[in-house]
Amino acid sequence: MRKQRVLVLVHESLVPPESSDGYSEQQIDEWRTEYDVTTSLRAMGHEVKVLGLGDNLADLRNAIADWKPDVAFNLLEEFQGIVTYDQHVVAFLELMKLPYTGCNPRGMMISRDKVLSKQILSYHRIPTARFGLLPRKRRYREPRRLKFPLFVKSATEDASLGISQASIVHDAQKLRERVEFIHEQTSSDALVEEYIEGREIYIGVMGNERLTTFPLWELNFGTLPDVMAGIATRKVKWDRQYQRKHGIDTGPARDLPEGHEQRIAQLARRIYRALCLSGYARIDLRLKPDGSLFVLEANANPNLAQTEDFAVSALASSVGYDVLLLRIMKLGATYQAAWRQS
Repeated sequence: MRKQRVLVLVHESLVPPESSDGYSEQQIDEWRTEYDVTTSLRAMGHEVKVLGLGDNLADLRNAIADWKPDVAFNLLEEFQGIVTYDQHVVAFLELMKLPYTGCNPRGMMISRDKVLSKQILSYHRIPTARFGLLPRKRRYREPRRLKFPLFVKSATEDASLGISQASIVHDAQKLRERVEFIHEQTSSDALVEEYIEGREIYIGVMGNERLTTFPLWELNFGTLPDVMAGIATRKVKWDRQYQRKHGIDTGPARDLPEGHEQRIAQLARRIYRALCLSGYARIDLRLKPDGSLFVLEANANPNLAQTEDFAVSALASSVGYDVLLLRIMKLGATYQAAWRQS
């Protein structure tokens, strides 16, 4: 790929420094993805401008008009403090006729809406846990057709926000308490689904029309299941001290039932297409002890830090970090947005 002008879009509080020297591990974790992407692109010879966005699209419009980038590398996970608004920034990029990396607005909207995505998956007969939606500011009605234990989470928030061991409930009273907690703490509707016990498997998918999958990755809960449920809480995902205490890590999924690697890869492609995804995504699944599979969710634009699952699983298939970023940019450059077809 020729050297390009790359406008890297990040949250205004996550603009990375030129160097990580002098920062603690905890500080670096806040902007690790932004730092890894920008430093790698610069090292490859691309001209990089980082734009921190909070709530003003005028800054983005001006940067596009004045600097004239070749592509926007989208690392936003929210806009105006609202998770589901990042899709509108991507839609704005399409209106400005600027190629961008990652998922298209429709795929972002569908995958961010966990209820809608589960409805679509169910329509396509893709196995997912039985669920119900309990909206905010409406009279509480216990879902009668679901069997305990149940898992309660936000219908829109990502990064395990609001998820803890208390998210698994075993009776009606605890269910109501947890639903009210989600309503109050996340200001979002509560998604209630039957809890699926089993191994947590991740698979990375890349592509627009032609899709590539990476080796299966697994979240190893270490000693955690000895004392509590193995679920990807916020502490499991982000607290390094907690991870070290319980031996929690991720790595290649081993000792799978025969034929499951191909089965999961095929299933991931079906999910990717059903949810109108593009660019790159990570599909999260649960593998029950009896070998049956259930989709947890699809994550458009997953974490791209060099040490995170998506990049490490790509490396396991001989796709190094620099090559991964270049492929992501190429997919953005060739995505057939509506303005290209008119």
